Amino acid sequence: MATDTSSLNLNKEVETAEDFLPILGTDYVELYVGNAKQAAHYYQSAWGFQPVAYAGLETGIRDRVSYVLQQDKIRLVLTSPLQKGGDINRHINEHGDGVKVVALWVDDATKSYDETIKRGAESYMEPKKIEDENGEVVLSGIHTYGETVHIFVERKNYNGPFMPGFKKWDPEYKAPETGLKYIDHMVGNVGWNEMNKWCEFYAKVMGFAQLVSFDDKDISTEYTALMSKVMSNGNGRIKFPINEPADGRKKSQIEEYIDFYNGAGVQHIAVATDNIIETVKALKARGVEFLYVPETYYDTVLDRVGEIDEDLEPLKELGILIDRDDEGYLLQLFTKPVLDRPTMFFEIIQRKGAKSFGKGNFKALFEAIEREQEMRGTL
Repeated sequence: MATDTSSLNLNKEVETAEDFLPILGTDYVELYVGNAKQAAHYYQSAWGFQPVAYAGLETGIRDRVSYVLQQDKIRLVLTSPLQKGGDINRHINEHGDGVKVVALWVDDATKSYDETIKRGAESYMEPKKIEDENGEVVLSGIHTYGETVHIFVERKNYNGPFMPGFKKWDPEYKAPETGLKYIDHMVGNVGWNEMNKWCEFYAKVMGFAQLVSFDDKDISTEYTALMSKVMSNGNGRIKFPINEPADGRKKSQIEEYIDFYNGAGVQHIAVATDNIIETVKALKARGVEFLYVPETYYDTVLDRVGEIDEDLEPLKELGILIDRDDEGYLLQLFTKPVLDRPTMFFEIIQRKGAKSFGKGNFKALFEAIEREQEMRGTL
């Protein structure tokens, strides 16, 4: 698991980012879930994640169990409590299953902690070194919106399957992968009038820069609206759009999320693929459900986005959306919520040069979400 960072291209892509906190990438995303064993089976079977590591009673941990799964550069940690009481139980009771940790891979976890704390971050975990026969990992952490936390992971001196405290998990069952490559961006939903506060947090505390902003004229339908700003670190590997509700005639998806999650949290994880048609076909065949896009969307889409490499018919059959910016175009599709509560979902994205986030699709996407909200009785 140790990685030589000397050959990584960490060129600055976002010139306005102060970038005093070099981030090499997303290390892992940890979800607190009611049943980690069954959730792990879902992400293996439906999504093609591969088993990596395990921690629990067999490894000397008494209060929780964690399964680590990976597909290319995307690493998920699924954690459940083993006893009554405690913070994980409380978190699940309050929020349902959801993202607790967005872990960031860094070269120096102590420096990352010190730099963010002195700029105003609230401490979640002071720097600590954990060791086993495979080497050492240094961890530290800070709070962000809601109960979400960032843990800084320094693993340059570690060669084990994940980190100390975990053992290799190598079950007989391994589902084929579905072509997912890396996390493109992760979206946070925050409460009314909190977007600017958290964008300022990422700018001031973590040295991020604002890439783009959308207001309620950009992201609205007849009924609902939201505001969004996209924050990015210097090398462009970490992108965090931050959404807040905006006034509309009915309850927006952001308000629905906050009502059911009971506060701010991670709304969706956008995962990249090099072939969205094959990836979505594989996911659908395994039971992953996507939002419905009306066929009329495709009547005029090429007039808006121009020529694309793909045949339109398979995109239409799968409901894949298309958008273009000055740099190229992108293909994207959104799942229905993957949890019982209408909170977290996934986006599948393939970039063909585009660096934007599908602004031209917002209206179609929102209308699709509103159809789902109507069925749930929450619009």
